[in-house]
Amino acid sequence: MTDPIVKTQAGKIAGEKREGLYIFRGVPYAAPPIDEKRWLQPQPLTPWAGVKETKKYAAVAPQIQAPQGLWQVVAGQTQSEDCLYLNIWTPGLDNSKRPVMLWIHGGGFLEGASSQAGFRGHVLARRGNAIIVTINYRLGALGFLSLNEITDGRIAATGNEGLLDQIAALQWVKDNIAAFGGDPKNVTLFGESAGGMSIGCQLALPRSQGLFHRAILQSGAASTVQPKSVVERITEVFLDTLGTKASDIKGLLSTPTENIIACQKAFLRKVRTEKLGISSLPFQPVVDGKVLPVHPLTAIREGASTDIPVIIGTTLDEYQFFMPPPPAMDNLTDEGVVKIISGFVPADFAPEMVNHYRKARQARNVPVSSKDILSAIQTDHIFRIPAIRLAETKQNHRQPAYDYLFTWPSPIAGGRLGACHAIDVGFTWGTHEPVFSGGGPKADTLSHNLQDGWLNMARTGIPSCEALGKWSKYGNKRETMLLGESCYVENDPLSVERQCWDKIPDKMIGSF
Repeated sequence: MTDPIVKTQAGKIAGEKREGLYIFRGVPYAAPPIDEKRWLQPQPLTPWAGVKETKKYAAVAPQIQAPQGLWQVVAGQTQSEDCLYLNIWTPGLDNSKRPVMLWIHGGGFLEGASSQAGFRGHVLARRGNAIIVTINYRLGALGFLSLNEITDGRIAATGNEGLLDQIAALQWVKDNIAAFGGDPKNVTLFGESAGGMSIGCQLALPRSQGLFHRAILQSGAASTVQPKSVVERITEVFLDTLGTKASDIKGLLSTPTENIIACQKAFLRKVRTEKLGISSLPFQPVVDGKVLPVHPLTAIREGASTDIPVIIGTTLDEYQFFMPPPPAMDNLTDEGVVKIISGFVPADFAPEMVNHYRKARQARNVPVSSKDILSAIQTDHIFRIPAIRLAETKQNHRQPAYDYLFTWPSPIAGGRLGACHAIDVGFTWGTHEPVFSGGGPKADTLSHNLQDGWLNMARTGIPSCEALGKWSKYGNKRETMLLGESCYVENDPLSVERQCWDKIPDKMIGSF
């Protein structure tokens, strides 16, 4: 069997045909950001002669080597700053103009890759007769460190180069996807965690306008950004940890990749153990006034992405994924919870918030220990309330937004994690497995239901489908699709907790 060959604008590539799909892995979408291109915005590809083989995943973006685990599945894969590649699954190399879905992986802007085991596009491509694209983008200090000011413009890094990589991938799709049987005028961005947070930014970025047409944000919204005022401090501490002066441009560009990652590890440890006034998630998009001119929610309120319908939602117990296992927090008291949450809500309101959450949870007959209260508040602070704010913003502009709450619990650790962060990912891709996701016919049905909603959103801009029934837009009744053992729309779920945040400003939500 001859390999399928497609002509892209930069040259021909050869993939493989497997089980009725045409698959291309490790397709370059921008020039390697290496040597003098390190920390710069992505540059155009240099065209090549002949046929480039694209049958294997490319190297992943440099990152701290995580232990092999349920979601840290990048362990052992080759890392390289030459990482700007994407992967494609398509049912046909024809002129069918199929909907295109481009996935942005999560990982806290620090880790992850398009080649993670859970992101195999064959299920969605077949089920929806759609083209599935997954991408790498620069992470950590190499993708989100601002160097422009501190180097007097000699390294013009804004701190948003990872976002610019995503835009370069979208531009590649616009320019080339028709040759793979896709419709460049019907592109849906979907992603989870930092991927969803990235999409929240893409909804606001002037450079991405017109490059995608629908968006699905899973456990990430338009609130996880940092102001430019804190970026200088992050850069100073990072360079001090690296032991390199800002004036040493040659040294910054020639420092071995492994030294950058070793420094990143030491820097993160310093940030999380010393009182430096820096977020525990220091590498994230920045409102720099250029790439990201204003806070994403502000941009959306002012009319950005008015023509892009969105699905946005969270899992019920997001923060349980990040809570230390027992017995680490078994002795946490309400006073301890108040002290923690006073870091992001007004201190005089914190005790009242704890009381509201306890009463609401007691009414639903769910656990009410201090650590459970903290997890619920952090779930809302970082994930659910930002999602609601984005849905409200879209609704106020009469833009279609569809809200959901994923309620299926993980069976791991005796069910202690509940419907935690990342539990929905395997169901999205049809790669759910018994240990973390849970198995059996009901899990399979939930996966099919979710996929059908996502695929119909990609096809039509509306997630209603036979499997889910009518999915009402988010409106004055705060209509929300509950995705679990059964799937149905409920008005304003967890309303008591939501109302606790009504007077909390945007700048106090969405950050770790």
